[in-house]
Amino acid sequence: MRATRWARWATCALAISICVPAIADRAKRSLAECTAFDQADKGDDAVQFTIHNGCSVAVDCAISWKVVCAPDAKHPAVHAQSSKLAITDNATLSTDASAAVCGDKAWAIQSIEWSCLPSKE
Repeated sequence: MRATRWARWATCALAISICVPAIADRAKRSLAECTAFDQADKGDDAVQFTIHNGCSVAVDCAISWKVVCAPDAKHPAVHAQSSKLAITDNATLSTDASAAVCGDKAWAIQSIEWSCLPSKE
């Protein structure tokens, strides 16, 4: 009788250890699959970053980048910037990365990173 209980418990533990990580992994993959990032030039001194949320839940997204003034100079000026976007389900939001801080100098937008998580609200 004792061996039967132990076998049931072991079987349940094995099933849980297989199913729980698979479910958690599926949730992470689906968020990555239903959000999309795009960028496009906007005028002469800006780039527009756009995130589309094709998920069935709202997401909180963060975008960060660096504006580098005079990128070919020996000591270029680097300005870190970021933006946070709260995007409802099946919606799109954008933010602009402006190089106006560089004035008449050449510029580049570098180190662009973005990420989204399910909204806590």
